[in-house]
Amino acid sequence: MTKCVPIRDMKDTARFSCFVEEAGEPISVTKNGYDHLVVMTTEVYNDLNTQLAEAKLLASIAQAELDIVSGDLVDGEAHIATMREKYGY
Repeated sequence: MTKCVPIRDMKDTARFSCFVEEAGEPISVTKNGYDHLVVMTTEVYNDLNTQLAEAKLLASIAQAELDIVSGDLVDGEAHIATMREKYGY
């Protein structure tokens, strides 16, 4: 479960930094009782970005498989020829 702390806890930066590192997950920081910030270690941030990239890749692969099944395809050589003709490359 995500941990939640008030923004005043950030005043003691060394203690707050240790708290974030020990949590191993994003920390929600509140201001006046409402979510205001999310703080996390670089390692957690990089892991989240990796998971997001993997999810996007899997979604692209799933869409490509659906396109193949539905026959929504373009001939590669014809497309390249059209691009060369259009852009003169």
